[in-house]
Amino acid sequence: MLNMSVGVVCLVVMLSLGGCQSTTGNGKTSAETIADSTITATVQSKLTADRVSNFSRVDVDTESGVVSLSGVVQSAEQRTHAEALARQVRGVTKVQNNLQIQQQGTRPGDAS
Repeated sequence: MLNMSVGVVCLVVMLSLGGCQSTTGNGKTSAETIADSTITATVQSKLTADRVSNFSRVDVDTESGVVSLSGVVQSAEQRTHAEALARQVRGVTKVQNNLQIQQQGTRPGDAS
C-alpha cells in the first residue's frame, strides 16, 4: 500500500512539473528560444557554406520558426537561392525574404 501511495505522489509531482515551463523576458519558453537560435545558426551556416553565392551581407533572425532574411545580395537569383536554402532547415515554418538587390556600381547607403 505504501509503495502505491509513493508511486501516485511521484506521478502527481511529475505531471505538475511537466506543465511548468520557464519563460524568457520575451515571453518565449526556454525551449522555443533554443529552437529559434538553432534555426538561425543552421540557416546562417548554410548561407556561409554556399560557395557559389556571396551571402556575407545577409542577416538571419528567427521568431517562432519564422526566419527573416535581411541585407543585400547582388541578384534576384541570389535572393531566391538564399530563401530556398533557409526553407531547407528543419523547424522553419516560413521565410520572410527582405533581401535587397544591390544596384550595379552602388553600395548600400550611397545616395544616387
